[in-house]
Amino acid sequence: MNAAMPTPFDVKLMNLTASVLFSAFAVTLLAAGLWWAVRHPVFSIAGITVQGDVAHNSALTLRANVAPRLAGNFFTVNLAAAREAFESVPWVRHAIVRREFPNRLRVQLQEHKAVALWGPEGESRLVNEFGEVFEANAGDVEADDLPRLAGPVEQAAEVLAMYRALKPVVETLDLGVENVTLTARGSWELQVDNGAVVELGRGTQQEVLARTQRFVQTLTQVTSRYGRRPDALVSADLRHGDGYAVRLRGVGTTSADTAPKK
Repeated sequence: MNAAMPTPFDVKLMNLTASVLFSAFAVTLLAAGLWWAVRHPVFSIAGITVQGDVAHNSALTLRANVAPRLAGNFFTVNLAAAREAFESVPWVRHAIVRREFPNRLRVQLQEHKAVALWGPEGESRLVNEFGEVFEANAGDVEADDLPRLAGPVEQAAEVLAMYRALKPVVETLDLGVENVTLTARGSWELQVDNGAVVELGRGTQQEVLARTQRFVQTLTQVTSRYGRRPDALVSADLRHGDGYAVRLRGVGTTSADTAPKK
């Protein structure tokens, strides 16, 4: 049996040269195709389809605000930058941006759902249902009669959780919670809808809630001693270890005989 003859060097060189030339031609062809796609006007972004929550921003307004900030065409547009552009619009919490061949973008939006105002009176910040603080026109929610929360921004979710825990407890007195504040010292305060301010003191949500429940359960009995109802409350201080102090509208506190005790 004859041994296979080795391939001559010149044949190997010819095959290698052919492979290199073929690869170079393929790369050139691909580059030319990409250059054509990038430059061809048919792939320029011609429209943006907006879906999802548009209660506070119309699709037309969104497109007008975002389109000038988009660079490139269908192939080169930066989707991350496009998402950031949409999420910079007031009320937009989250955006998902996808390409839609050959020249469109499709955007799915999630808006903030405001559940409270945030910060001092006059500020434009709001709190959404996840306890996130965001900037928006507070005038858009004037008719919603939202409570006002305040405290360190990084603890906004904790403040919202405290409000949600206190609200049903206070409402048993036929009073509504207007404000809940976490002070810089870590003390809790609430204001009810008759203007009364209640100092709740420090502690965990469970500790503050327990003090508030004891206060609510006995306030009617205290106010009835002076012929008053709970809505006569002017202020209360729950920071005492063995009770609380109250001020009632129409009840003096200078006389030991008239001062409410608990």
